[in-house]
Amino acid sequence: MVSAVVNRSPWKGASGRMLVLGGGYSGQRFASAVAATGMPVLISHRPDGHPVLGEGISSVAFASELRPGIEPAALENVTHVLVTVPPGRDGKDPVLESLGPILAGLPLQWLGYLSTSGVYGDRGGAWVQESDSPTPGLARSRARLACEQAWEASGLPLQVFRLPAIYGPGRCPFNGLRAGSSRLIHKPAQVFSRIHVDDITGALLHNLALPSAQRPALLNVADDRPCPSSETLGYAAHLLNCKLPEVESYGRIQESLSPMARSFWSENRRTSNRRLSVELGYRLRYPSYREGFRASLLEEQAVQRGAGSTSSGHTGAASG
Repeated sequence: MVSAVVNRSPWKGASGRMLVLGGGYSGQRFASAVAATGMPVLISHRPDGHPVLGEGISSVAFASELRPGIEPAALENVTHVLVTVPPGRDGKDPVLESLGPILAGLPLQWLGYLSTSGVYGDRGGAWVQESDSPTPGLARSRARLACEQAWEASGLPLQVFRLPAIYGPGRCPFNGLRAGSSRLIHKPAQVFSRIHVDDITGALLHNLALPSAQRPALLNVADDRPCPSSETLGYAAHLLNCKLPEVESYGRIQESLSPMARSFWSENRRTSNRRLSVELGYRLRYPSYREGFRASLLEEQAVQRGAGSTSSGHTGAASG
């Protein structure tokens, strides 16, 4: 939960204003945590979007095709920025292309960019750390690396965070298992790294609490336990007390998978968090998927109970 992330963080907000560019899963969770510290937050949304905002959060439309994509007056008092927007179809960073000159004119103290551990490419299951040279094999990872490099060239106070697969409430295998749509695919020696969305927020807040000179320019954010996807699916089924689907051999079914699905299986690496956990002293809230899945399921169930209570209340009022 957001409150727990904030309570255990040494960072208690800052003067100025936080701008979150990209109001998706990770961006919204981070924005809520920052707002809970009392720091005003501005989060972007698509021009045709209708965001649901929490207390202390305001929104602004971001039209990346325009120059600028946000009117400068809307960014008054912005001192910190988190960018979660992916590369555009042209492989360039839409935020930097649209807002670069405006951001350069702001009194920024910090700019975080969420990238991907995919920039390391296939390592045959070996560990990767920040000192390893990136060798992206997939087009989307090559675009990410190009965006990282463009941000580095901007001269802004940048921190790049490389993330593996992101999970959390609503992003676990539970719904697929309930619906019978999950697939138990086995590929020998294949592992995946992952990170809970609240540990992304926690790691960002932990870095914000550091003096600027102690913030590393590049940081992997991953949990302690890379493992096969069959292991995580098995544990999710255990939590739901439901049966697993039949095991399928990747070698037998790979041709039937979509190109996107095959791309996920085409690379194998373990993402090290040593710099984050050992050198910077961040303590993961969810060291493995086990703690993360349990917490996510509890949060999903709490949301469902709340929705059920609201629905029952509305029904009662209508019938009365």
